[in-house]
Amino acid sequence: MGGVWPERRDWAIAAGAAAILLAAGLIGDGADSAVVPAGAVLLVVSGLALAVRRRAPVVVLVVTGLCAVGYQAAGFDVFAVAYLIAVYGAVRAGKRLVTLVTSVIVLAALPVAAMVSGLAAREAFTQARGVLELAWLIAAAAAGEALRQAESRAELAERSREEIALRRADEERLRIARELHDSLTHQISVIKVQAEAAVHVAQKRGEPVPEALLAIRDAGREAARELRETLGTLRDDTGARAYGLDQVPDLVRRACANGLEATLTVDGRRNGLPHDVDRAAYRIVQESLTNVTRHAAATSAWVRIEHRPGAVVVHVEDDGIADHATAVVPGVGLLGMRERVAALGGRLDAGPRRDGGFGVHAELPVGPGS
Repeated sequence: MGGVWPERRDWAIAAGAAAILLAAGLIGDGADSAVVPAGAVLLVVSGLALAVRRRAPVVVLVVTGLCAVGYQAAGFDVFAVAYLIAVYGAVRAGKRLVTLVTSVIVLAALPVAAMVSGLAAREAFTQARGVLELAWLIAAAAAGEALRQAESRAELAERSREEIALRRADEERLRIARELHDSLTHQISVIKVQAEAAVHVAQKRGEPVPEALLAIRDAGREAARELRETLGTLRDDTGARAYGLDQVPDLVRRACANGLEATLTVDGRRNGLPHDVDRAAYRIVQESLTNVTRHAAATSAWVRIEHRPGAVVVHVEDDGIADHATAVVPGVGLLGMRERVAALGGRLDAGPRRDGGFGVHAELPVGPGS
Protein backbone atom coordinates (compact mmCIF):
# COMPACT_ATOMS: atom_id res chain seq x y z
CA MET A 1 0.00 0.00 0.00
CA GLY A 2 2.98 2.32 0.58
CA GLY A 3 3.55 2.71 -3.17
CA VAL A 4 -0.13 2.86 -4.17
CA TRP A 5 -1.10 6.07 -2.42
CA PRO A 6 1.67 8.26 -3.92
CA GLU A 7 0.74 6.95 -7.38
CA ARG A 8 -2.94 7.72 -6.82
CA ARG A 9 -2.03 11.15 -5.54
CA ASP A 10 0.08 11.84 -8.64
CA TRP A 11 -2.78 10.85 -10.91
CA ALA A 12 -5.15 13.07 -8.92
CA ILE A 13 -2.77 16.02 -9.28
CA ALA A 14 -2.37 15.30 -12.98
CA ALA A 15 -6.10 15.09 -13.55
CA GLY A 16 -6.68 18.31 -11.63
CA ALA A 17 -3.97 20.11 -13.59
CA ALA A 18 -5.42 18.86 -16.90
CA ALA A 19 -8.91 20.04 -15.94
CA ILE A 20 -7.65 23.48 -14.87
CA LEU A 21 -5.59 23.93 -18.02
CA LEU A 22 -8.45 22.85 -20.29
CA ALA A 23 -10.92 25.12 -18.51
CA ALA A 24 -8.54 28.07 -18.69
CA GLY A 25 -7.96 27.46 -22.40
CA LEU A 26 -11.64 27.15 -23.30
CA ILE A 27 -12.68 30.16 -21.23
CA GLY A 28 -10.05 32.38 -22.83
CA ASP A 29 -10.44 33.84 -26.29
CA GLY A 30 -8.17 34.40 -29.26
CA ALA A 31 -7.79 30.76 -30.33
CA ASP A 32 -8.35 29.89 -33.95
CA SER A 33 -11.48 27.71 -34.15
CA ALA A 34 -9.71 25.44 -36.64
CA VAL A 35 -7.03 24.47 -34.15
CA VAL A 36 -9.09 24.52 -30.96
CA PRO A 37 -9.30 20.68 -30.77
CA ALA A 38 -5.53 20.30 -31.18
CA GLY A 39 -4.83 22.97 -28.55
CA ALA A 40 -7.32 21.38 -26.16
CA VAL A 41 -5.61 18.00 -26.56
CA LEU A 42 -2.21 19.57 -25.82
CA LEU A 43 -3.61 21.18 -22.67
CA VAL A 44 -4.96 17.85 -21.43
CA VAL A 45 -1.76 15.97 -22.32
CA SER A 46 0.30 18.62 -20.54
CA GLY A 47 -1.62 18.04 -17.32
CA LEU A 48 -1.88 14.24 -17.51
CA ALA A 49 1.86 13.87 -18.16
CA LEU A 50 2.47 14.94 -14.56
CA ALA A 51 1.22 11.55 -13.37
CA VAL A 52 4.58 9.96 -14.23
CA ARG A 53 6.85 12.81 -13.18
CA ARG A 54 8.45 10.71 -10.39
CA ARG A 55 9.37 7.83 -12.71
CA ALA A 56 10.38 9.88 -15.77
CA PRO A 57 11.05 13.50 -14.72
CA VAL A 58 13.03 14.43 -17.84
CA VAL A 59 10.43 12.99 -20.22
CA VAL A 60 7.66 14.86 -18.42
CA LEU A 61 9.73 18.05 -18.53
CA VAL A 62 10.15 17.80 -22.31
CA VAL A 63 6.52 16.80 -22.95
CA THR A 64 5.05 19.62 -20.88
CA GLY A 65 7.43 22.11 -22.49
CA LEU A 66 6.43 21.00 -26.00
CA CYS A 67 2.76 21.12 -25.04
CA ALA A 68 3.14 24.67 -23.70
CA VAL A 69 4.73 25.78 -26.96
CA GLY A 70 2.12 23.88 -28.95
CA TYR A 71 -0.99 25.29 -27.32
CA GLN A 72 0.61 28.74 -27.43
CA ALA A 73 0.91 28.33 -31.21
CA ALA A 74 -2.75 27.25 -31.29
CA GLY A 75 -3.71 30.57 -29.74
CA PHE A 76 -4.32 29.47 -26.14
CA ASP A 77 -2.99 32.07 -23.70
CA VAL A 78 -2.74 29.71 -20.69
CA PHE A 79 -0.23 29.84 -17.84
CA ALA A 80 2.21 26.89 -18.12
CA VAL A 81 1.50 25.50 -14.66
CA ALA A 82 2.20 21.92 -15.77
CA TYR A 83 5.66 22.88 -16.98
CA LEU A 84 6.45 24.59 -13.68
CA ILE A 85 5.49 21.41 -11.79
CA ALA A 86 7.68 19.43 -14.19
CA VAL A 87 10.60 21.81 -13.53
CA TYR A 88 10.15 21.29 -9.78
CA GLY A 89 10.11 17.49 -10.20
CA ALA A 90 13.13 17.38 -12.51
CA VAL A 91 15.29 19.56 -10.24
CA ARG A 92 14.20 17.54 -7.22
CA ALA A 93 15.40 14.43 -9.09
CA GLY A 94 18.79 16.10 -9.60
CA LYS A 95 18.36 16.88 -13.32
CA ARG A 96 19.47 20.48 -13.01
CA LEU A 97 21.45 20.87 -16.25
CA VAL A 98 18.80 19.34 -18.50
CA THR A 99 16.17 21.47 -16.76
CA LEU A 100 18.19 24.61 -17.43
CA VAL A 101 18.72 23.79 -21.11
CA THR A 102 15.08 22.79 -21.65
CA SER A 103 13.79 25.92 -19.92
CA VAL A 104 15.98 28.19 -22.05
CA ILE A 105 14.66 26.52 -25.20
CA VAL A 106 11.04 26.80 -24.03
CA LEU A 107 11.44 30.47 -23.08
CA ALA A 108 12.90 31.19 -26.53
CA ALA A 109 10.23 29.16 -28.34
CA LEU A 110 7.17 30.67 -26.64
CA PRO A 111 7.34 34.12 -28.39
CA VAL A 112 7.86 32.37 -31.73
CA ALA A 113 4.82 30.19 -31.07
CA ALA A 114 2.77 33.25 -30.16
CA MET A 115 3.74 34.91 -33.47
CA VAL A 116 2.74 31.73 -35.29
CA SER A 117 -0.72 32.14 -33.76
CA GLY A 118 -0.99 35.55 -35.49
CA LEU A 119 0.20 38.01 -32.86
CA ALA A 120 2.57 40.86 -33.57
CA ALA A 121 6.08 40.60 -32.17
CA ARG A 122 5.49 42.98 -29.22
CA GLU A 123 2.24 41.25 -28.25
CA ALA A 124 3.84 37.84 -28.74
CA PHE A 125 6.65 38.61 -26.27
CA THR A 126 4.17 40.06 -23.77
CA GLN A 127 1.95 36.99 -23.98
CA ALA A 128 4.95 34.65 -23.71
CA ARG A 129 6.01 36.33 -20.46
CA GLY A 130 2.50 35.80 -19.15
CA VAL A 131 2.53 32.12 -20.08
CA LEU A 132 5.88 31.41 -18.40
CA GLU A 133 7.20 34.12 -16.10
CA LEU A 134 10.95 33.81 -15.40
CA ALA A 135 10.44 34.52 -11.70
CA TRP A 136 7.98 31.62 -11.38
CA LEU A 137 10.41 29.38 -13.25
CA ILE A 138 13.23 30.24 -10.85
CA ALA A 139 10.94 29.74 -7.86
CA ALA A 140 9.90 26.25 -9.05
CA ALA A 141 13.52 25.24 -9.61
CA ALA A 142 14.55 26.66 -6.22
CA ALA A 143 11.77 24.72 -4.47
CA GLY A 144 12.86 21.49 -6.14
CA GLU A 145 16.51 22.07 -5.25
CA ALA A 146 15.66 22.89 -1.64
CA LEU A 147 13.67 19.68 -1.21
CA ARG A 148 16.38 17.65 -2.94
CA GLN A 149 19.01 18.95 -0.54
CA ALA A 150 16.72 18.35 2.45
CA GLU A 151 16.18 14.75 1.38
CA SER A 152 19.91 14.33 0.81
CA ARG A 153 20.68 15.64 4.30
CA ALA A 154 18.04 13.34 5.81
CA GLU A 155 19.53 10.34 4.00
CA LEU A 156 23.01 11.30 5.16
CA ALA A 157 21.78 11.65 8.73
CA GLU A 158 20.15 8.22 8.54
CA ARG A 159 23.37 6.67 7.28
CA SER A 160 25.26 8.38 10.10
CA ARG A 161 22.83 6.95 12.66
CA GLU A 162 23.29 3.47 11.19
CA GLU A 163 27.07 3.83 11.28
CA ILE A 164 26.94 4.96 14.91
CA ALA A 165 24.72 2.02 15.80
CA LEU A 166 27.09 -0.40 14.05
CA ARG A 167 30.09 1.13 15.81
CA ARG A 168 28.39 0.79 19.19
CA ALA A 169 27.50 -2.81 18.39
CA ASP A 170 31.14 -3.50 17.52
CA GLU A 171 32.29 -1.90 20.77
CA GLU A 172 29.77 -3.96 22.77
CA ARG A 173 30.85 -7.13 20.98
CA LEU A 174 34.49 -6.46 21.87
CA ARG A 175 33.55 -5.74 25.47
CA ILE A 176 31.70 -9.06 25.72
CA ALA A 177 34.69 -10.82 24.16
CA ARG A 178 37.00 -9.31 26.79
CA GLU A 179 34.65 -10.29 29.60
CA LEU A 180 34.37 -13.86 28.34
CA HIS A 181 38.13 -14.10 27.93
CA ASP A 182 38.85 -12.74 31.39
CA SER A 183 36.15 -14.74 33.19
CA LEU A 184 35.91 -18.09 31.37
CA THR A 185 39.16 -18.77 29.55
CA HIS A 186 41.20 -19.17 32.72
CA GLN A 187 38.63 -21.36 34.48
CA ILE A 188 38.15 -23.66 31.50
CA SER A 189 41.91 -23.91 31.03
CA VAL A 190 42.32 -24.93 34.67
CA ILE A 191 39.65 -27.64 34.32
CA LYS A 192 41.20 -28.95 31.12
CA VAL A 193 44.76 -28.97 32.45
CA GLN A 194 43.79 -30.61 35.74
CA ALA A 195 41.76 -33.29 33.97
CA GLU A 196 44.54 -34.01 31.50
CA ALA A 197 47.07 -34.15 34.34
CA ALA A 198 44.88 -36.58 36.28
CA VAL A 199 44.47 -38.82 33.25
CA HIS A 200 48.20 -38.71 32.58
CA VAL A 201 49.09 -39.62 36.17
CA ALA A 202 46.59 -42.49 36.19
CA GLN A 203 47.90 -43.86 32.93
CA LYS A 204 51.52 -43.50 34.09
CA ARG A 205 50.75 -45.53 37.23
CA GLY A 206 48.93 -48.15 35.21
CA GLU A 207 45.66 -47.44 36.97
CA PRO A 208 42.31 -47.56 35.16
CA VAL A 209 41.09 -44.10 34.17
CA PRO A 210 37.48 -43.43 35.23
CA GLU A 211 35.10 -42.76 32.35
CA ALA A 212 33.87 -39.62 34.10
CA LEU A 213 37.41 -38.23 34.18
CA LEU A 214 37.87 -38.92 30.47
CA ALA A 215 34.55 -37.22 29.79
CA ILE A 216 35.67 -34.17 31.81
CA ARG A 217 38.94 -34.03 29.86
CA ASP A 218 37.19 -34.27 26.48
CA ALA A 219 34.54 -31.75 27.53
CA GLY A 220 37.25 -29.36 28.67
CA ARG A 221 39.04 -29.62 25.36
CA GLU A 222 35.79 -29.07 23.45
CA ALA A 223 34.79 -26.15 25.69
CA ALA A 224 38.18 -24.49 25.15
CA ARG A 225 37.90 -24.96 21.40
CA GLU A 226 34.33 -23.60 21.35
CA LEU A 227 35.32 -20.64 23.49
CA ARG A 228 38.16 -19.76 21.11
CA GLU A 229 35.71 -19.92 18.22
CA THR A 230 33.20 -17.72 20.05
CA LEU A 231 35.83 -15.16 21.01
CA GLY A 232 37.15 -15.11 17.45
CA THR A 233 33.66 -14.50 16.12
CA LEU A 234 33.00 -11.72 18.60
CA ARG A 235 36.30 -9.99 17.88
CA ASP A 236 36.16 -10.31 14.11
CA ASP A 237 33.40 -12.05 12.17
CA THR A 238 35.66 -12.49 9.15
CA GLY A 239 38.70 -13.70 11.06
CA ALA A 240 37.13 -16.48 13.09
CA ARG A 241 37.67 -20.12 12.19
CA ALA A 242 34.82 -21.28 10.00
CA TYR A 243 32.66 -24.04 11.48
CA GLY A 244 30.26 -25.53 8.99
CA LEU A 245 28.86 -28.68 7.48
CA ASP A 246 32.38 -30.04 6.91
CA GLN A 247 32.65 -30.48 10.69
CA VAL A 248 29.27 -32.25 11.09
CA PRO A 249 30.91 -35.73 10.77
CA ASP A 250 33.02 -34.82 13.83
CA LEU A 251 29.83 -34.03 15.74
CA VAL A 252 28.34 -37.38 14.80
CA ARG A 253 31.52 -39.23 15.82
CA ARG A 254 31.54 -37.49 19.21
CA ALA A 255 27.89 -38.40 19.70
CA CYS A 256 28.75 -42.04 18.95
CA ALA A 257 31.63 -41.86 21.43
CA ASN A 258 29.09 -40.83 24.07
CA GLY A 259 27.10 -44.03 23.49
CA LEU A 260 24.59 -42.79 20.93
CA GLU A 261 24.07 -44.67 17.67
CA ALA A 262 24.21 -41.66 15.35
CA THR A 263 24.23 -41.74 11.56
CA LEU A 264 24.80 -39.04 8.96
CA THR A 265 23.27 -38.88 5.48
CA VAL A 266 24.00 -36.18 2.92
CA ASP A 267 21.69 -35.82 -0.10
CA GLY A 268 22.20 -33.61 -3.11
CA ARG A 269 25.21 -31.85 -4.53
CA ARG A 270 26.87 -29.12 -2.55
CA ASN A 271 28.39 -26.29 -4.58
CA GLY A 272 29.36 -24.05 -1.69
CA LEU A 273 27.34 -22.22 0.96
CA PRO A 274 27.38 -18.69 2.37
CA HIS A 275 29.41 -18.57 5.59
CA ASP A 276 26.42 -17.64 7.77
CA VAL A 277 24.28 -20.46 6.38
CA ASP A 278 27.09 -23.01 6.69
CA ARG A 279 27.77 -22.06 10.31
CA ALA A 280 24.07 -21.98 11.22
CA ALA A 281 23.55 -25.48 9.81
CA TYR A 282 26.50 -26.74 11.87
CA ARG A 283 25.18 -25.11 15.05
CA ILE A 284 21.71 -26.60 14.52
CA VAL A 285 23.15 -30.10 14.24
CA GLN A 286 25.42 -29.46 17.22
CA GLU A 287 22.64 -28.19 19.46
CA SER A 288 20.25 -30.93 18.40
CA LEU A 289 22.73 -33.72 19.12
CA THR A 290 23.63 -32.09 22.43
CA ASN A 291 19.97 -32.06 23.44
CA VAL A 292 19.57 -35.69 22.39
CA THR A 293 22.61 -36.78 24.40
CA ARG A 294 21.73 -34.82 27.52
CA HIS A 295 17.96 -34.99 27.71
CA ALA A 296 16.34 -37.47 25.36
CA ALA A 297 17.39 -40.84 26.81
CA ALA A 298 17.70 -41.90 23.18
CA THR A 299 19.62 -44.84 21.78
CA SER A 300 19.69 -43.66 18.15
CA ALA A 301 19.79 -40.40 16.24
CA TRP A 302 19.71 -39.62 12.54
CA VAL A 303 21.21 -36.57 10.89
CA ARG A 304 20.32 -35.81 7.28
CA ILE A 305 21.57 -32.87 5.25
CA GLU A 306 19.74 -32.11 2.00
CA HIS A 307 21.17 -29.75 -0.59
CA ARG A 308 18.27 -28.44 -2.64
CA PRO A 309 18.15 -25.70 -5.30
CA GLY A 310 18.12 -22.46 -3.31
CA ALA A 311 18.15 -24.08 0.14
CA VAL A 312 19.93 -26.45 2.51
CA VAL A 313 17.71 -28.54 4.80
CA VAL A 314 18.87 -30.01 8.10
CA HIS A 315 17.04 -32.93 9.75
CA VAL A 316 17.97 -34.29 13.19
CA GLU A 317 15.72 -36.98 14.67
CA ASP A 318 15.96 -39.36 17.62
CA ASP A 319 14.05 -42.22 19.24
CA GLY A 320 14.12 -40.80 22.75
CA ILE A 321 11.71 -38.88 24.95
CA ALA A 322 9.59 -36.67 22.70
CA ASP A 323 9.43 -33.74 25.10
CA HIS A 324 13.14 -33.59 25.88
CA ALA A 325 13.28 -30.05 24.45
CA THR A 326 11.41 -28.80 27.51
CA ALA A 327 14.46 -29.70 29.60
CA VAL A 328 16.58 -27.14 27.83
CA VAL A 329 17.29 -23.97 29.77
CA PRO A 330 14.94 -21.17 28.56
CA GLY A 331 16.68 -18.85 26.14
CA VAL A 332 19.05 -21.56 24.88
CA GLY A 333 18.65 -24.62 22.70
CA LEU A 334 15.57 -24.48 20.52
CA LEU A 335 15.18 -20.74 21.03
CA GLY A 336 18.74 -20.17 19.84
CA MET A 337 18.13 -22.35 16.79
CA ARG A 338 14.96 -20.46 15.94
CA GLU A 339 16.79 -17.14 16.20
CA ARG A 340 19.58 -18.36 13.90
CA VAL A 341 17.13 -19.62 11.30
CA ALA A 342 14.93 -16.53 11.49
CA ALA A 343 17.94 -14.24 11.04
CA LEU A 344 18.66 -15.98 7.73
CA GLY A 345 15.04 -15.86 6.56
CA GLY A 346 14.58 -19.61 6.94
CA ARG A 347 12.06 -21.89 8.62
CA LEU A 348 12.42 -24.27 11.57
CA ASP A 349 10.03 -26.97 12.76
CA ALA A 350 10.70 -28.85 15.97
CA GLY A 351 8.46 -31.26 17.82
CA PRO A 352 7.57 -34.89 18.65
CA ARG A 353 7.75 -37.40 15.82
CA ARG A 354 4.75 -39.51 14.89
CA ASP A 355 6.77 -42.71 15.42
CA GLY A 356 8.18 -41.51 18.73
CA GLY A 357 11.15 -39.38 19.63
CA PHE A 358 11.83 -35.80 18.63
CA GLY A 359 12.68 -34.13 15.34
CA VAL A 360 14.27 -30.85 14.29
CA HIS A 361 13.88 -29.70 10.67
CA ALA A 362 15.48 -26.47 9.50
CA GLU A 363 15.36 -25.01 5.99
CA LEU A 364 17.95 -22.33 5.29
CA PRO A 365 17.75 -20.31 2.04
CA VAL A 366 20.90 -19.93 -0.03
CA GLY A 367 21.78 -18.24 -3.30
CA PRO A 368 20.77 -19.84 -6.60
CA GLY A 369 24.33 -20.87 -7.32
CA SER A 370 24.92 -22.66 -4.00
